[in-house]
Amino acid sequence: MIYDVMTLFPEIIDDYCNHSITKRGIKEGIITVNTHNFRDYTLDKHKKVDDTPYGGGGGMVLTAQPIFNCYRDIEKCENSIFIMLTPQGERYNQKIAVELSKYDQIIMLCGHYEGFDERIRLGLKPREISIGDYVLTGGELGALVLIDSISRNLKGYLGEDVCSSNDSFSDGLDGMLEYPHYTKPREFEGMKVPEVLLSGNHKEIEKYRKQESLKRTKLKRDDLLNS
Repeated sequence: MIYDVMTLFPEIIDDYCNHSITKRGIKEGIITVNTHNFRDYTLDKHKKVDDTPYGGGGGMVLTAQPIFNCYRDIEKCENSIFIMLTPQGERYNQKIAVELSKYDQIIMLCGHYEGFDERIRLGLKPREISIGDYVLTGGELGALVLIDSISRNLKGYLGEDVCSSNDSFSDGLDGMLEYPHYTKPREFEGMKVPEVLLSGNHKEIEKYRKQESLKRTKLKRDDLLNS
């Protein structure tokens, strides 16, 4: 998987990718993360990439020219998709993460200021995605959310013996929340590990986990069961 992130702050993306599982995924060649500062593509002599909106109003709007030029300069795979991170987009979820993991390349555009010149949408036709119903200062956090959540679905990314299908919202749990986990010691401050998890009976353990997953989902996210 190749990620190409168009951003005014590439260091935010680069710094994150130098840590934890993402760093390992890059080192092992499972993912590649490239950053492209579209300020480098502006033709404005003052290196501006934003301007005041026609029709008045507060804030600044990202201009089309540097973003068009930056996007066109990125080498593209045949199986590629272009995504704009915007609160106007479809709300992101695990189903979309799995869908996007089937691509070979994902190009992401991170916004800033008041928004985008509408001609970016009209001319480049990105798929618009929002990570939630709230507004952030920039799209970098959204891009990192996509990188992390999509990569978890790639073979070998979490390690050969680790599977993401039992994560919350995954198909392995029928879209429900994940069951509770326990580790050593068996008892801590009077709280004991459920006996079934110590039994070695894998059929009963699986049954217990499904029951607990359903119980937790009913309690915390009943909307998932009614969707």
